[in-house]
Amino acid sequence: MSELIKINEEYAAWIKGISQRFRRSQIKAAVKVNDEMLRFYWGLGSDISHREMENKYGKSFFKNLSADLKDVLPDVKSFSVTNLHYMKWFYEMYPDAYSNLPQAGVDLEYGKNLPQVGVNLNQAIFYIPWGHNKIIIDKCKNDKEKALFFVRKTLENNWSRAVLMNFLDTNLFEREGKAISNFELALPEPQSDLAQAMTKDPYNFDFLTLRENYDEKEFKDALMNNVQKFLLELGMGFAFVGREYRLVVGETEQFIDMLFYNINNHCYVVVEVKTRDFEPGDMGQLGTYISATDGILKKDGDNQTVGLLICKGKDNILAQYAVNSMKTPIGISEYQLSNIIPENFKSSMPTIEEIEQGLND
Repeated sequence: MSELIKINEEYAAWIKGISQRFRRSQIKAAVKVNDEMLRFYWGLGSDISHREMENKYGKSFFKNLSADLKDVLPDVKSFSVTNLHYMKWFYEMYPDAYSNLPQAGVDLEYGKNLPQVGVNLNQAIFYIPWGHNKIIIDKCKNDKEKALFFVRKTLENNWSRAVLMNFLDTNLFEREGKAISNFELALPEPQSDLAQAMTKDPYNFDFLTLRENYDEKEFKDALMNNVQKFLLELGMGFAFVGREYRLVVGETEQFIDMLFYNINNHCYVVVEVKTRDFEPGDMGQLGTYISATDGILKKDGDNQTVGLLICKGKDNILAQYAVNSMKTPIGISEYQLSNIIPENFKSSMPTIEEIEQGLND
């Protein structure tokens, strides 16, 4: 904080105003992205439902659809089998979401009153995060009126997913009656849980993925291809589990760059690849992934998960301090591996120098 902001009230008020305007713009942008994404999901769900794909192609349809969409849109994580099912259910819960709509929809900047349920209230489903919608679908089954009630309550009260789940488990809908009145659909308050959920929703960022002919994403993919090939060819017992491996941690989805299982050492190996130089914060991210892998995937007989961090470059002294602060086995350079990896792992785990040589080759 500068000295100017401490002594000049007018300047301090101006800075505060800039911050508030920025947050409102940020939320407005997130709401618009969320709206577009959910309309796409609704449309894809409509396609699946109307074409009766499951009847035509059998039980494996969603698995095939997921694989094919991931092939044509490899950067998009939204097309899991589970998520595709939810898109179909989303449409079937609100099949008339586009009926009797004003051309411009709802003014997201200033807020407008929505008409009674059954007319434009359906549009409110596009203004809450996808994770909220999935919870409502699960809890309300095919009760559209109840579902819209909780959509409205979420917007009115800026509920987080945790709060929404708590109220879904009560008889709030029955207590307050089934008549849904007009309500003000304005932007979430910047400090609200709903605003936080919307601006940090990984599906929103997924939906915004735009790429040039050759960009950082493709460069990282090339590095990961090389790492995967190198580790599997080492003959040290590495088995490939998955790339951008999805872990559900609490109410969030985390994606590990690469996950291996080392058969010789009976442990998972988490690999994170950075196209930039090492930063101390990378250790916290990798440490979280290691702990989550231990908590979710590790079984009886498995040893502690090991982490490998591959960066464009590193300051070895900074890296050493960063690793010394970690209790989990993480390697970012040869001497760190020799210090951290348990003795019986050393002969069957590659050094960072070996990995770097493999990448150069």
